Amino acid sequence: MEKKQDFQPINAASISIAHLLHDIYSSFLAPILPLLIEKLSISYSMAGFLTVVQRAPSLLNPVVGLVADKVSVRYFIIFTPALTAVSMSLLGLAPNYLVLVLLLLIMGISATLFHVPAPVMMRRVSGDRIGLGMSLFMFAGESARTIGPLTILGAVSIWGLEGTYKLIPFGVACSVFLFFRIRRIRISDEFTRDKADTELKETIRTIMPTIKILTLFTLSRSLLRGALTIFLPVYLSSKGASIWMAGISLSVVQFSGAAGTILSGTISDRIGRKRVLMITAIFSPILMGLFMVVDGILLFPVLLLMGLFLLAPMPVMLAAVNEIPNDHPAFVNGVYMMINFIVNSAAIMTIGLLGDSIGLDMTYKISGVLAIAAIPIIYQMKTVED
Repeated sequence: MEKKQDFQPINAASISIAHLLHDIYSSFLAPILPLLIEKLSISYSMAGFLTVVQRAPSLLNPVVGLVADKVSVRYFIIFTPALTAVSMSLLGLAPNYLVLVLLLLIMGISATLFHVPAPVMMRRVSGDRIGLGMSLFMFAGESARTIGPLTILGAVSIWGLEGTYKLIPFGVACSVFLFFRIRRIRISDEFTRDKADTELKETIRTIMPTIKILTLFTLSRSLLRGALTIFLPVYLSSKGASIWMAGISLSVVQFSGAAGTILSGTISDRIGRKRVLMITAIFSPILMGLFMVVDGILLFPVLLLMGLFLLAPMPVMLAAVNEIPNDHPAFVNGVYMMINFIVNSAAIMTIGLLGDSIGLDMTYKISGVLAIAAIPIIYQMKTVED
């Protein structure tokens, strides 16, 4: 029998591939947002609300987590890529804003059903190398957000905005592949054998100190992250960049972000979660300042560095959450992800409102200044290595 502390590379790769395939489709919105704004004549705040709708099902994350602690959930991971593929590939066909909202709500439900149990499954196959496991998981997600914009923009170039539905068969094929691969991973069945030794209230009390710090850290950086992911194509398009230039810039951020996720979790296994988070907290606002003053060819190296530090905290925070001793691992992961999604969704809505009232230029500057607050916040963090 495999020792619990052993890292299981085949199973870890399978879960990461599932994350890759799902998130390629879930990343379609931002690249075509300028086209949707033009087609449906929507404001920046209405555009921001789309992401809020997309993430609204995250409110159900703790509930999904409680279910995941008691039943086999690998079929969530198998079938959600197909559901996400269908809803996101139909965005270009949406005849009005209401239909667009409905499609994104469906996608949000699908994403919730995927993202709550998947990190817990990854934890189970990572043994005592949780940082590495979470890095692989997040690397797959960020790689998808590099590939996704290029995929949807390529589809628009070939078939037009209303022809992106032709990408649906690829998503369905992904779920077929995952059925034959993920269904063999039996580790999710362990959820049914995990008997809660403590009351749910005790679990909540145990996780609150770590969750509180990570929430404040996420809040301080949320405008920065939203500005450089969801609104980056819109911002660059407003500066005169082509839809391809804007999309490629987003892919550059996501590509370097993928590198950041694979490095940060692994490094945090060696030097500690807190130190890695502090490094990202220091460099992110500095790089945002550079982004605001450079242009032309110099923009790309700054975006590369920005993505590296912007997305690096995610696997580190996931590892920190999954290291908290408790009897409800999926519930704890669901609580963290619910808070994370709510904070980032509210930030994106705020960016839209500020963009309408004071302009995106000033909004981007404010996001960089607020990110400085992450430094004193993370200084107060207590981790298992402290």
